[in-house]
Amino acid sequence: MDQREHWDAVYAARRPDEVSWYQTEARLSLALIRDAAPDLSSRILDVGGGASTLVDGLLSAGYEHVTVLDLSPIALRHAQQRLGAAAARVAWVEADILVADLPRDGYDLWHDRALFHFLTEAADRRRYVAQVRQSVRAGGHLLVATFAEDGPVRCSGLMTKRYTPEALHAEFGDGFQLLESRREVHVTPSGSPQAFVYCLCSVT
Repeated sequence: MDQREHWDAVYAARRPDEVSWYQTEARLSLALIRDAAPDLSSRILDVGGGASTLVDGLLSAGYEHVTVLDLSPIALRHAQQRLGAAAARVAWVEADILVADLPRDGYDLWHDRALFHFLTEAADRRRYVAQVRQSVRAGGHLLVATFAEDGPVRCSGLMTKRYTPEALHAEFGDGFQLLESRREVHVTPSGSPQAFVYCLCSVT
């Protein structure tokens, strides 16, 4: 089973509000985005956004240029159906972020909550960082959230890589200035706590 088949199977087996990473509202992500990119014309890319409710919050806040990218067409359809007519205000991209054809300097802010920690191979993380470098303009921002060092070692049947704020920032290296890190204990729909770390960086 390849990655797309895996995630399609996850979303086919469970409702969006049953997956472990589900948030009724993506409050911390939205707050950090609004601080980093207050201009409502900012071009925002939500990587691995799937059926996340972040897009709802961004549209409600008035953001005009939102792109949601995910490997799973089933996940994207869940979000589109939830938004109804408002889905037409979003650019939807079905792609693997490691090979996606992204516009050079095409985004002001790159957001990822809970995709990067599935990249357990160093070569895949390097490809991911290269995608950020070429598609986020200088002066833009990177916001990545992963499992913290005391977070789960597995999720949805896959191994994960856990991070401290310093280790997560180090994956991106020169050209990314760490502005802020936050810890969040997310409670899954089944009631289990999961520790996340968020890092907000400026891109130079």
